[in-house]
Amino acid sequence: MVPWWLLAIAVFGANFTLWGVIGLLRLLDGSAGRWRERRSASGAVVDRDRFEGGLGVDDVAVLMPAHNEEAVIVDSIAAITALVPPENVHVVSDGSTDRTVELASGCGVRVISTARNVGKAGALQEAIRRFELVERYPVVMLLDADTHVQPGYFDAALRLFDDPEVVAVAGCVKTTWRGRGLGPIGKLVAFHRQRIYTMTQYLLKFGQTWRRVNATHIVPGFASMYRTAVLPHIEVNPPGLVIEDFNMTFEVYQKRLGKVGFTPAAVAATQDPGTLGDYVKQCKRWALGLWQTVRLHPPRANLFTAMLALLLLEMLTSSVLLVVLPIVVAVLLLPALLPGLLGAPVIGEAHQFVSGFATPSALLFGVLVPDLVLTCVVALLQRQPRYLLVALLFLPLRVLDAAIALYAIPGAWLTQSSGRWRSPNRRTLERTPS
Repeated sequence: MVPWWLLAIAVFGANFTLWGVIGLLRLLDGSAGRWRERRSASGAVVDRDRFEGGLGVDDVAVLMPAHNEEAVIVDSIAAITALVPPENVHVVSDGSTDRTVELASGCGVRVISTARNVGKAGALQEAIRRFELVERYPVVMLLDADTHVQPGYFDAALRLFDDPEVVAVAGCVKTTWRGRGLGPIGKLVAFHRQRIYTMTQYLLKFGQTWRRVNATHIVPGFASMYRTAVLPHIEVNPPGLVIEDFNMTFEVYQKRLGKVGFTPAAVAATQDPGTLGDYVKQCKRWALGLWQTVRLHPPRANLFTAMLALLLLEMLTSSVLLVVLPIVVAVLLLPALLPGLLGAPVIGEAHQFVSGFATPSALLFGVLVPDLVLTCVVALLQRQPRYLLVALLFLPLRVLDAAIALYAIPGAWLTQSSGRWRSPNRRTLERTPS
């Protein structure tokens, strides 16, 4: 019989536990650092040889790849040019067939187009070269065309570059759902995605990006920053990959280019898919991109490979557990609803087999209750009590995520991707609160 607490560990995640504890250590380390700084103000000497300062928004080139983004690009450019000079913003239209180029050019930023649709990574690579960003700027921000950078992002993120070992900074993502005219399913998908973001950023990435044990599997491409000095050493557009951000992160660690920084204070809001269909397509793309990148980069004897191996192992085991969960529940509960089925040969034998290692109470306390606790924590952190109204619906969505994760694995070894993209259906944000 599988004990409920073992199921709870599988549902909550050993990675969340491990890196959550390391995140607490990072908080304590930061508090100790601030205490030392206060002491230095009263005469104590602090060693600052490992820090370099002076980066400001004028030093940042913003690079925005766009493919048919006429619905959102003006608002996104307005959001970023409120924080950085317009001449620092560079838009590359990747084979757009709508008014993306016209609208971006009217915003007073630099705009170029690729000759054809080469994919996001190909567009980034071409734009870095044609705009001469490595030669002109010390830092480049890669910004999705649907993303609004929040005030305070640069104050928080650029400070991380004071550490010369930090070569990339991951933004803290939040999903935009207000003002998009989403229906009930769209809002549920948005809440589910924000729940994932909250757990992975606060319980994984915060600990993974502590300077003492630095190893994270992705710097998300929606709003990330890189020192331009490392870009010539990163293969931005290797053939066969569907997305670029996993690969760029792997390159940073596997080539020992430096560390990744992250702070929850560097926030940017993005439009996640507003329909279940678009959500499934995006998840398939992300899952395929992860496994393609794993295939491309052989393991090495370093902390990054160990972190990645633990992450992938747990993802596989938890995905299998979640995919079989509905079958186990059905086998356990169906005879209780229809007792006569126990006499049926196949169903009776299946019930006897499943009940030998699982019980309804074990599933209740080992799967459902931990998932509800996670929702409560996220609702508290996000100050969104409405998450509790749909708390029971998040577990089925996790089952869907698990099925997609497993579905994508064979494709990483059996197919080659061109990297060409099709943006999800975007919606212009309403000007009045919904």
